[in-house]
Amino acid sequence: MDTTVRHGRANKNTRAATQRHQTRPATSHLTEGGDQGTVEVSIVLPCYNEQEHVLAEIERITSAMDASAYPYEVLAIDDASTDETLEILRQAEARFPHLRVLAFANNGGSGTARRIGTQQARGQIVVWTDADMSYPNDRIPELVEILDKDENIDQVVGARTSEQGTHKVLRVPAKWVIRKIAERLTNTKIPDLNSGLRAFRREVSLPYLRLLPAGFSCVTTITMAFLHNQHAIHYMPIGYAKRSGTSKFHFVKDAYRYILQVLRMVMYFNPLKVLMPPSLALLTVGAGKAAYDVISQPVRLASNTLLILLTGLIIASLALLADLIVRSRTN
Repeated sequence: MDTTVRHGRANKNTRAATQRHQTRPATSHLTEGGDQGTVEVSIVLPCYNEQEHVLAEIERITSAMDASAYPYEVLAIDDASTDETLEILRQAEARFPHLRVLAFANNGGSGTARRIGTQQARGQIVVWTDADMSYPNDRIPELVEILDKDENIDQVVGARTSEQGTHKVLRVPAKWVIRKIAERLTNTKIPDLNSGLRAFRREVSLPYLRLLPAGFSCVTTITMAFLHNQHAIHYMPIGYAKRSGTSKFHFVKDAYRYILQVLRMVMYFNPLKVLMPPSLALLTVGAGKAAYDVISQPVRLASNTLLILLTGLIIASLALLADLIVRSRTN
């Protein structure tokens, strides 16, 4: 079943919804087809060495969007490919009127491509996906429709129901552990933390684009940023196919980056979640050790007892200071 994550949105989301209604007409362009000159949906498609299948992916996306009522653009970003990807994209521009191609001089990573693509997008709704044939991009209109019909939802994530990536034996448990850490730190059920297929409101995402890392963990970052700022995320179950071409995912390096990015995002928005538990644990152990020391050897505290207590106090002080900094930020 579909799962919708809703936090207490309070006045913040009420204001956001009001602003969206003020900037959009009473009858949505999305549901009525809109002016042919307008763009309501921008599909950001990072491409790096995808010459064998990028054209088929563009054909699949444009066919699905042409059959829908949504004015759109496909923003294909060549991330300094070393094969013929850019040449294929340039030739495709003449065939597909909704296709725009951006070419990077240097490889910046999928996170950089998605960030710049979102910044240059002309649509109110931005869709992120991959060009490797793994995601069901023919279902992109379904994600857009959910956002169009419910103003309270700010992001729709395609939650994969299977795992077809490389290193499956190691990847599945590692992703499960990382997802559980993220759920624990956000107090939220997260069916898929790092799905590459998602649609979100561009205006909501703009303050968080500067937080996006260059690599694959950018999708984790945008999920965590929305959750920590009380933006509702809806999870739509999707299938997931084995990717075409060679995977750019490196298990050890990218799994390590995922964990660091989850912790970094929680530290950025709610540092008490990370720092206060170890601080309280150390203070509890130190207090117990101090009581033992006093009973066993009156008027004497062992040096390791003092070290434990001081470490706990230092971490608690850092936690409170970090929380004060977060709360004093304008964004």
